Amino acid sequence: MNNTLKIVLLIVGVVLVGYGLYTLITPEVSIDAGPLQVQAQGDNTQSYAMIGLGILALIGGIAFNKR
Repeated sequence: MNNTLKIVLLIVGVVLVGYGLYTLITPEVSIDAGPLQVQAQGDNTQSYAMIGLGILALIGGIAFNKR
């Protein structure tokens, strides 16, 4: 049971960190239609939260290895 939980935490941690980095790096949406330009402005708090949760999951998975 502990081995399964460790593997799940490590996989979830890697996926969350990867998703957070992907949303942080990808460019924002912009539309150019003649003289009209529309750019989406957003904050990166969700990206930082995903990276933080991923790191916590990775630490939890590594901590199960030490037990």
